[in-house]
Amino acid sequence: MEIQASLQCIHLNSPQPQALAGFYCNTYGMTLAQTGDDWVCSAPGRTVAISSGAANQLRYAQFDLHSPEAWAAFTARTLNLPNATVPARLSSGSALAFRDPDGNLMVFTPAAERSAGSSTAPSPAVLQHFAVRTTRVAEMLAFYRDQLGFVVSDEVRDETGTLRACFLRTDPLHHAMALFGAPAACFDHQSFETPGWDDMKRWGDHMAALKVPIVWGLGRHGPGNDVFFMVRDPDGNLAEISSEIESCAPDRPTGQWPHEERTLNLWGKAIMRD
Repeated sequence: MEIQASLQCIHLNSPQPQALAGFYCNTYGMTLAQTGDDWVCSAPGRTVAISSGAANQLRYAQFDLHSPEAWAAFTARTLNLPNATVPARLSSGSALAFRDPDGNLMVFTPAAERSAGSSTAPSPAVLQHFAVRTTRVAEMLAFYRDQLGFVVSDEVRDETGTLRACFLRTDPLHHAMALFGAPAACFDHQSFETPGWDDMKRWGDHMAALKVPIVWGLGRHGPGNDVFFMVRDPDGNLAEISSEIESCAPDRPTGQWPHEERTLNLWGKAIMRD
């Protein structure tokens, strides 16, 4: 059973935090605010925060539990895990924070009423998932699955049976995060989910108007079956617009995929992280 949580915020480090924040606000129709040393980009359904630091590194990801019951179950599940310090921006209420084997910080908060805010985006888009690269996929998978309670939707294995990538969910949507085996650990991408095909077209036209090139897509992922395209932000992180991601039944078996381009894009070329 999923822990019943959804992604609320991705917080990135950047050597040029104000410029990176400006990119996300401009490209994704978000409102910019400064909170202490943090630059916070927000719009209905999505928040991206940025602070000074090395490029391509995740400062933290924040998940909201869907209900008081889900929060109570999650706190009971993680009672004996070592707690990390909750970031100052999220420390005013109840929150739990844990570090994965690579040192990535995951923050969990109880369900909360959120301001709808405003947006200049061409269509709705909800922050739906993110991915990190790691040199130890199996160890990271064990932490998220066995310690935090994420559910594995799909695994990618090479011809030797070695785990090369996996996709994990926290509610019925196919994945809230993905792990990709790579030569070095770093942030990979975040994805904004838009309702349908017409919205994908509007987002594509929006990128064209801003002269932001699409670097991958239009395509369709194998795991998740979502239609997508990706751009790169000024630090080189991938940022995705996707639609039609799979909704999984609770008893859905874990899917198995070969380590090849077609797994990551059923329609053509793929960005292979190794």
